[in-house]
Amino acid sequence: MTEKKIIFEGVITQAFPNAMFHVRLDNQKVILGYISGKIRRGSIRILLGDRVKIEVSPYDATKGRIIYRFPRDNSDDSSDD
Repeated sequence: MTEKKIIFEGVITQAFPNAMFHVRLDNQKVILGYISGKIRRGSIRILLGDRVKIEVSPYDATKGRIIYRFPRDNSDDSSDD
């Protein structure tokens, strides 16, 4: 039987080599996140300040796998009138 993963949302606060990031969760905890293979294959860039969805194991709540990057708000570029 597979373990049930816990999914959180958070913001990237710091970037490290090898596609590792500090993610500040919505409950203000900071955990270490690494990129899932699907994001790596899709060449999705993750930058500081991005909102992400992260999957955490119930056994080790200090690390998680980044599974989704939310689209950025480009409201300041809306000068198309």
